[in-house]
Formats: sequence, C-alpha cells, structure tokens
Amino acid sequence: MILTSSSGVGLTYADRADMVIPFIYRFVSGPLPTPDHLIRYLGWREFRTLIDEMHWSDCVPVRQSPLIRRQDRAGALLWICENYAVDLIELWFDPEPNSQLQLIWILDYLRFRPSLTENLRLRHVDFSLRGADPAELRHRDVEQLDVAESDVEIATLAWEAYRAPTPELCAALLDRPLGKLSFLKPAMEDLLSELPSPVTGLGATETRLLELIASGRSRADELFRPGTPEVRVFDPWELGALLEGLAFGPVPAIAGLDGKLLTLDPDNTRGRNAAYRRSRLSLTEFGKAVLEGREDFRRHNPIRRWWGGTFLTSERLWRWDAENHALIAPD
Repeated sequence: MILTSSSGVGLTYADRADMVIPFIYRFVSGPLPTPDHLIRYLGWREFRTLIDEMHWSDCVPVRQSPLIRRQDRAGALLWICENYAVDLIELWFDPEPNSQLQLIWILDYLRFRPSLTENLRLRHVDFSLRGADPAELRHRDVEQLDVAESDVEIATLAWEAYRAPTPELCAALLDRPLGKLSFLKPAMEDLLSELPSPVTGLGATETRLLELIASGRSRADELFRPGTPEVRVFDPWELGALLEGLAFGPVPAIAGLDGKLLTLDPDNTRGRNAAYRRSRLSLTEFGKAVLEGREDFRRHNPIRRWWGGTFLTSERLWRWDAENHALIAPD
C-alpha cells in the first residue's frame, strides 16, 4: 500500500503497490479541517456522510477498491490495514509544503497503532511527483527509510505546532533536528515566508507576483501555470485569492484585474477563468513603492487570512523576517 499526496496519483499507474491512496486536503490556506472532520475522512464511511463529505476511498481507483466498497460503504483506513494483511505501507510525499503537511498529519494519525507503524517505510522523494511520468516512476530507484518511533513523535510535534494559534512553535522547529523528515524544515521555512514581511507587508508569493508583473508578465492566467516556481506553496486557485487581495484592497498594489471577480461565485470555475484571461495587469504607483520597500502593504490594507491554526488580522499580525530568520510578534 502507498499513501501519498494528490500530486502522487501517477503512482496508481506505475504498478508500485496493490493500492495507492492519495490524500486531497489542502493545509496551506484557509482554516484547517477540524480533528473530527479528519477522523471522519479516514474512518468508517456511514450513509449520512456518503453525499456531503469526501472520504479517502473516493480517491482510490475502482479497480483497487473491492475491499472498501462493500454494501455502499467504505472501511476505515486503519481497519483495512489491520484486517487485510497489509505487510508494507510506503509513504510517498514530495518536498513541497502541502505534501509535507500531509505527511506529518498521517504519521500523527498512525501513532496509536504501533502494529502499523512497524510496517511504515518512508520514501525519500526528492523530486516532484506531480510532474513525474508513471513509466519513469515504475522503475525509478527511490531511497526507502524505516520509520522510527522518534520520527512519528517529530511528526506529531510538527503537526501540533502548525495547528497552534500562533506560529511560534513552527518557527522553533527550524532550530531542532527533524530526523528522517528531512524535507519538513525547508517546507516549514517556505510556509513561514508566506507571513507578511516586516518591510513590505507581503508574503513571499505575493512579492513574487508583484515581481512578475513588474517584469512585464501582464496576463493573470500566466501566473498560475503548474510547475512554475511561483506554484510551490499555493495551487492556482489559492494564487488567485492572493492576487485578488493585492488588487481589490483599499489601496491596491495591482491594476487591471477584472472587477467581476468580486461578484462571481467562488465555484464558478468557467466564469473566473474567463475573468482572469481578460485581465491585463500592471503595478500601481503604490505597488511599485511596496515592491521597492518604501511602503508597507499592510499599513493600508486589512488582512483576514489563515496561516495554519493562526488567524492573521490587522490587529494580530505576525510577521516573518526572512533575512534574519526571525518571527515578529504583533505590536
């Protein structure tokens, strides 16, 4: 059995396991799912949740799922592992931040099943699973590591830190060894870099968006292409939300973003895509001043955004000094 992020769906066609279970959750933006919601996602699927909630079995191809779809219900993940002689559970999570958050989440979930954790093996995936060809994955040599109890404890510590109401515990992770979870520290640093800068008031991705527009990248849809350096922490829809925040605040940093995005339903994919394609972006004079470090975007524009378990507001604004690797508490 392979547990992986949504970017590892190609493993399904690489014949590396009897069952590949990709997880879909996005932990890098918006409020985190509640612990109860995550437990339901991995647990028994009852009829009352069949329609209105996603379940892990929904992500498993039908040809792999006869064991988990009997009588129109799906089994708990732990029950499947314990009752169908799963001898080996491989963890394939690439280095990008959301995948690393999924990895520590699932390790934390499995910590109370020592019989299963003994069967865990961590694959050292130092490449992008999303862009990997299944034919290449079939024969690719990927280092396999045993998962020790200490690694599970680190995962639990890191997951609790990310869920905490302030980012202080996450910042502290950068100063401690993280065992075999070697990609977790750079992923956490990437996440901390998305907190507002003490100089510009922008996170790393927001800054990069302004830089691209300043360089002449005027088409909004060009900024969202998967595989570009800008799409490391956030997916295209999350990038869209950041772009709208830069364009539609009281003092915008960006001009030219189609105003219809303010009224379109978030689920109206076709309409929103069309609005992005119509947009021709440029920096405002204020945007140029922010990019040059002469203005603080957050001094003029409010913020209400989740960072893990931390709710950022103008009155409670945590910042990250990337140059000095220092967390700055609210004034």
